Amino acid sequence: MSCPVDLPALRWKRTEEEQPALFPDETAVERHLGTGEYRGMEFLHVNARSIINSVPSASRMPFRYTINAYRGCSHACVYCFARPTHEYLGMNVGRDFERRIVVKVNAVERLRAELRAPTWSGDHIAMGTNTDPYQSAEGKYHLTRRIVEELGKAGNPFSILTKSTLVLRDLPILAAAAQRTSVRLDLSIGTLDETVWKLTEPATPPPLRRVDAVRRLNEAGIPCGVLIAPILPGLSDRDDQITAVVEACVEAGAVSVSAVPLHLRPGVREHYLAWLQEVRPDLSSMYERLFQKGSYQAATEQARVSRLVAEAGQRTPASRQDRWLGTELAAAPDPPAARTDGWRPSGWRSTRDPSEQLRLL
Repeated sequence: MSCPVDLPALRWKRTEEEQPALFPDETAVERHLGTGEYRGMEFLHVNARSIINSVPSASRMPFRYTINAYRGCSHACVYCFARPTHEYLGMNVGRDFERRIVVKVNAVERLRAELRAPTWSGDHIAMGTNTDPYQSAEGKYHLTRRIVEELGKAGNPFSILTKSTLVLRDLPILAAAAQRTSVRLDLSIGTLDETVWKLTEPATPPPLRRVDAVRRLNEAGIPCGVLIAPILPGLSDRDDQITAVVEACVEAGAVSVSAVPLHLRPGVREHYLAWLQEVRPDLSSMYERLFQKGSYQAATEQARVSRLVAEAGQRTPASRQDRWLGTELAAAPDPPAARTDGWRPSGWRSTRDPSEQLRLL
């Protein structure tokens, strides 16, 4: 079912990863109500002016260009840093973000044109930097699948960060693309604790299924690492919980494991703390203390996590022999100095590609 919808507030302010004036005509939005497995969802069809978005030069992200075919995310991760971006569209950070998904229906056509433009130099493109490219909407629209096909045909390097095992549907296409250009996958696996998983990211695939996806991607010759993020204070931050994720992922053949402690920026902070007060009020005072000075936890927490990940990666038997080069694995190099906001990359990686420094948030 589709119908035009009047959303006068639907506009795109400039964010870290999106360009302004995304829609040629703000009123050209069609609302499609989900049916069957998509019942209760709304899909807002829009035509994007551009699909390859440049990251502002001041950004410290390790990539310059991104593609986000969807806005909003049905994975419903309570901590998602992208939630506040829905407010730019006149919608809320809660249920709207999870159930009202913006779909850039002309994404593939725009990509095809932009890849052929004389001004395009074939730079690396990152996907999954805002919302998940393999969220449930992808099962309906297949935009990510077709985008991967176009990038593969063009020989344009790209990477994908996802929490979804739906990525395995496209394994043959990804493998074909990897024969033509540089392709990198990362699975986000914040915890193996099923109680925490069900509580904090209820619409994502079970963690062990994601670990298996890491195995299958690497066995298919597609380098796949793991991002343990975010690590949640009082929920998934015990030493044994973090170590369990690292060991399982290294055993599965992950080419790298990185970890990021929870940070709460304005907008998502209010949403997360309200949720916490409802489901785990016993943790509320601890969170107020941890985040009283800003969005990030103390640098000592990042240091602790860095140490745990590096030590667990080296200790895991599978890490003693690099399955790709047959050489000893090395711990990740010392990370650069911490930013003023307290974040810095951390983790463990194999020596399969010593030049590979990509860290996706």
